[in-house]
Amino acid sequence: MGELMALIEVENLSVTFSANSRQVRAVENVSLTVGERESFGLVGESGSGKSTILRAICGLAPISEGSIRIKGEPVKTPRGKAFSALVQMVFQDPYASLHPRHTIDRTLSEPLAIHGIPDTDKRVMAALTDVGLPTSFRFRYPHQLSGGQRQRVAIARALMLKPAILLLDEPTSALDASVQAETLNLLSRLRDERGLTFLMVSHDLAVIDHMCDRILVMQNGRAVEELSRETLASAQMTTEYARSLFTASADRMLEGGTPHSFAPEYPEGGRESETLDPHPRQVRAQDRFEADFNPTQP
Repeated sequence: MGELMALIEVENLSVTFSANSRQVRAVENVSLTVGERESFGLVGESGSGKSTILRAICGLAPISEGSIRIKGEPVKTPRGKAFSALVQMVFQDPYASLHPRHTIDRTLSEPLAIHGIPDTDKRVMAALTDVGLPTSFRFRYPHQLSGGQRQRVAIARALMLKPAILLLDEPTSALDASVQAETLNLLSRLRDERGLTFLMVSHDLAVIDHMCDRILVMQNGRAVEELSRETLASAQMTTEYARSLFTASADRMLEGGTPHSFAPEYPEGGRESETLDPHPRQVRAQDRFEADFNPTQP
């Protein structure tokens, strides 16, 4: 990693879940180090334990063995405000991660209120602009946005506290192909502009190759092989499993040293930034959802 300072250090991490007297080892003895401003990818099939590592870092999964350090300091349990100011996570499903009854304004304002940060209006409008959304979206609800727009809001929320580290849990897998390209380009731009460090999870090796400097291949909760971007480009894997992932994504990966085009078919923030009126079915569903709640309850 050269002279880069290690921001994330995971050493011999194991995560075990227990239910009904049965134990499942989701992650077993995994170690990785991510340098400052580096983008590190975790790739593997479903159930390989890659998302569990992100959740363990955030305190959402139990650490059975091993250690996690952020900027050289062991993480605390519970994580606390200092951790959330430094590390934020973007989840796979933007609709599930946004409260359906909270406006975008409230969603983006909440981290600022918790941390006592002033100038809320100014910061919220700047955040929307940074992710390519109109400021008029402030008072919309999640069901009134497209999938790509909701994920942009999720990214904006993660950046409200100006963290140094983003944990990205398959941030494009729930999106259409063209919208995936926009979101990946957005993340790349934000990383360059803000000097962010990424730890990114995906089952798609082509996405990881496009976004990451180094890659850790995982299978059945274990680390299989670590690859540099150069090693991946020249298909010099040493394990059969890593080779099979490469073969599955080869048509969308490096060709002749030049990445396949991930550029969107329309400019950044173009079609996805347009105002969309909700479909009547969405309106009816939201009305039924709100009718199920007692408005006097917090």
